[in-house]
Amino acid sequence: MENRDFVYINGTWRPATTGRSIPVENPATEAVIATVPEASTEDVDAAVMAARTAFEQWSGTAVAERVRLLRALREQIVLRHAEIAETITAEMGAPRWISTRIQAALPATVVGAYADLLEGYEFEERSGDTLIVREPAGVVGAITPWNYPLHQITNKLAPALAAGCTIVIKPSELTPLSAFLLIDACEAAGIPPGVVNLVTGYGKGVGEALASHPGLDVFSFTGSVATGARVAELAAQNITRVTLELGGKSANIILDDADLSVAVKVGMANAFLNSGQTCTAWTRMLIPASQYEEAVDLAVNYAKGYVVGDPLDEKTKLGPVSSGAQRDKIRGLINTAVTEGARVVAGGPDAPAGMGVGYFVRPTVLADVAPDSTIAQQEVFGPVLSLLSYKDDDDAVAIANNSMYGLHGGVWSKDENRAIAVARRLRTGTVDINGAKYNPMAPFGGYKKSGIGREMGAAGLEEFLEIKSVGLR
Repeated sequence: MENRDFVYINGTWRPATTGRSIPVENPATEAVIATVPEASTEDVDAAVMAARTAFEQWSGTAVAERVRLLRALREQIVLRHAEIAETITAEMGAPRWISTRIQAALPATVVGAYADLLEGYEFEERSGDTLIVREPAGVVGAITPWNYPLHQITNKLAPALAAGCTIVIKPSELTPLSAFLLIDACEAAGIPPGVVNLVTGYGKGVGEALASHPGLDVFSFTGSVATGARVAELAAQNITRVTLELGGKSANIILDDADLSVAVKVGMANAFLNSGQTCTAWTRMLIPASQYEEAVDLAVNYAKGYVVGDPLDEKTKLGPVSSGAQRDKIRGLINTAVTEGARVVAGGPDAPAGMGVGYFVRPTVLADVAPDSTIAQQEVFGPVLSLLSYKDDDDAVAIANNSMYGLHGGVWSKDENRAIAVARRLRTGTVDINGAKYNPMAPFGGYKKSGIGREMGAAGLEEFLEIKSVGLR
């Protein structure tokens, strides 16, 4: 990987004013693979000013022109598909198959989908004698996480551009390299100067400077509950609108008439995807008491297929987690679970055999997990699946809703109407029935402490629009 020594402000690559760099580590090897600039508050000011200046013209750009540029951006992302996948594997450890099929593919899908949505979106409507107009909200600040580093940026960038907003992006300092490839794509697509700006740095410095900046109109954040609360606190000082996509502790309810083998297999795949570093992961598997031990045996057997290793090896299903701190946190939570009465039936807190270097965690299945235990309540963000038993549908719903989170969930049943009835009772933003296919244009967001607002689809676009009523005589 090459060093990226400049921030991107007003269509120009320039050195950060601090002169300092941030090392980017490969979590599979613990080797530093590149450096990026540590931006300053002055760099943030310059980026916001550039976005504010560019907003005047960009907000008035014809919808057809924004559609054209979004499609051009999609094509530029597609052209960089292999490089994006390689970069994400190096900076966050995702196995090659995940980087290729998901990490590098979803950004192009999202950008293209917003071009399609924008083409038919109605920005004006009549209500009696009033014209209701949806207008660009202004300048957007965005902080994005490391687990899906490019996808999480395009989830914000694409609707912001579609709405007519300009944006300042701060990617995670753990995985910033793919963001530079996106800026390269923006330049090649012809996005005008100042419309998209990139500053890199740590949350305590650049992140807080951006979230608290009075020149922003909207702030969009994806990350932890604690950091999301801090972002909201800082943004509130300027009455800046916030969209927060935070944590999850999603329940996967397997009803007693479901195909147990399929439900356990797919549920485990969901929980372990991206080494468990997915906010929507079904980390709590809820199983009827009468089928519990059978489900445990199935989970133990399926866990054997999750090969931990070098993300460049085609046989690898689980790469490392993002950092040494993350690895230690996950292992600590496994130990706490055992202390609180959980039974380790696969994996455990010890390092995988033969993996002396890299931030690897064994794929772990915990049985006999109590609904109120730490492991059932805290987001782990690692390859750890908790198995819980329940008595009946009412008990399953109560256990599923026993969480401060409400982001995602699953329900399995041969009776779709029964599954839908259970899904309607779950206090969560998204529910998949029988492993439903991911829809990148369905509204996505959470209840409770999983967040505020929605991403994706028309709802995601409207997070970046203001509504104006014009009374007519």
